[in-house]
Amino acid sequence: MSLLLDSRTANNSSPPFLGVSRSVTGRLWRPRAFQSRDAQAISEKNDLPELLGRVLAARSVGLEDVENYLNPTIRRLMPQPQALVDMEKGADRLAQAIMTGERIGTISDYDVDGVSSAALVTRFLASVGAGNIVHIPDRITEGYGPSEAAVRSLKEQGTQLLLTLDCGVLSHDPLAKAKALGMDVVIVDHHQAGATLPDATAVINPNRQDDISGFGYLCACGVAMILVSVVNRILRQRGWYGPARPEPNMLQWLELVALATVCDVVPLTGLNRAYVTQGLRIMARRENPGLAALSDVARLKRRPDAYALAFLLGPRLNAAGRIGHANLAFELLTSQDRGRCAIIASELERLNRERQTIELSVLDQALREADASLGAERTSPAIVVAGEGWHPGVLGLAAARLKERFNRPSIVLGFEKEGLKASGSGRSIAGVDLGKAVRAALDAGILIKGGGHAMAAGLTIERSRLGDFRAFLETHLAYALQLADQRYLDVDGALTASGATLDLIELVEQAGPYGAGNPAPVFVLPAHRVVYADSAGSDHVRLTLAASDGTRIKAIAFRALGTDMGELLLTERQHPLHVAGRLVVDDWGRERVPSLHVEDVARITG
Repeated sequence: MSLLLDSRTANNSSPPFLGVSRSVTGRLWRPRAFQSRDAQAISEKNDLPELLGRVLAARSVGLEDVENYLNPTIRRLMPQPQALVDMEKGADRLAQAIMTGERIGTISDYDVDGVSSAALVTRFLASVGAGNIVHIPDRITEGYGPSEAAVRSLKEQGTQLLLTLDCGVLSHDPLAKAKALGMDVVIVDHHQAGATLPDATAVINPNRQDDISGFGYLCACGVAMILVSVVNRILRQRGWYGPARPEPNMLQWLELVALATVCDVVPLTGLNRAYVTQGLRIMARRENPGLAALSDVARLKRRPDAYALAFLLGPRLNAAGRIGHANLAFELLTSQDRGRCAIIASELERLNRERQTIELSVLDQALREADASLGAERTSPAIVVAGEGWHPGVLGLAAARLKERFNRPSIVLGFEKEGLKASGSGRSIAGVDLGKAVRAALDAGILIKGGGHAMAAGLTIERSRLGDFRAFLETHLAYALQLADQRYLDVDGALTASGATLDLIELVEQAGPYGAGNPAPVFVLPAHRVVYADSAGSDHVRLTLAASDGTRIKAIAFRALGTDMGELLLTERQHPLHVAGRLVVDDWGRERVPSLHVEDVARITG
């Protein structure tokens, strides 16, 4: 296998891995911290290979927690209803509406989390004999969250109980309008909340300030899954089910929760691990016609994993809300007509390609703005750029690209037609809570509106206050950025191309799913030569690496084109390089072969 792992306890003071103190991307490589004796104990007690024991120990999995970690279950990790503030109250009100035949209306966000939440609730309600009028705002004409116009429209359609999904916790005026019109309101959200909450029958949000449940890491769809599970229990207790109305199988919708959890980049810890693990198993059955059709247009041939959700399915679903309308994605996730799903999936594929073209144009301009705003010293703790004519649907994506390029929180705003206001999105780095900073700027009167969570936020600001906002972030984020550990790449081990086998990859995947909060193992291929490299797609670099014994492995560096790393991979043929990345299975061809997703590269010194 040619696997080399540091057998010592690693920590921040350990020597750089392979002596790499500064890679091409400016990072120091360090062995991921773990206790060797813990890894050995995990392996021996659970009859696991040594490598898997090391991977688990490096992710702080305790000796007694290994079985539950490798096999997380919904039953064990699902909280009691009373754990989340207002959960019982909201579930009781929804159950009452179902049993009395009230008209239920829903307003959700237009991203994958919001659309998946709406699909989950709609499919549950249909299974228990209730209807649901769904309103998903248009990103451009309505913007995020409930509006008074949407509230009035749902009232005119007879709505008596209004649900908000992945939105609503900051929507005081629109929801006050709903109450004035005679509707009860149940809010299901996960965004950071203010001290004062909207007037509603229930505000279910594990991130409200008085909720101490510890489930603030859930996405909105994860919270919605708890809600419908509690409603289901209430309906069972009240005799709602019988021969003519069988109780639904709640597990069938976990694929929607897994999709939302991964795409909303919430930590894959606790209940989220169970959601994603179980949801991926269900998705592999291809019982949801919409997700099956979407997998086909995305050319997903293997069993779905977290990577496929984040980078293949998620972007195509999001394309509907970014440059079309999210109703298309909602219909895909709720339709049982396979022919119709195939048509919708093809349209989402087209929209996603169009989105990529628009994104590249905006990103090119945003990069120039960012370079100019940062200056030569690169000392600013945050990037805030704004431009004319930038499509609102790709601003968050552009912010994510700036964040990756400059390793600091980034906000990309587009000016509205009159040019007096700008709206957009921001993305943050680990350790810097951008949502909290945006909320603070709103409270300080700098923003017109704003909110979000630690890793992402949205906001609207007057053009004249942009300078004030940049200055506010300079002060508010400087210390957090100083503490954020962005100068390091944690490495789990080293191996040669011949050691990167399918068996090794499958072994490592047992500790997955990997994502936010549970980083995928990073391995280094030391002193490998680039024997082939070329551009792939719009901004990727595809390459082949060769070890000293001639063994080769395919690799790809996503979004590396135009970067220092990408240029080195495209041009260096004379000297070998240390190449770090994540091992995956490449099944695009006729056979499954190992591949490396490149994360960093270092020249060999000394």
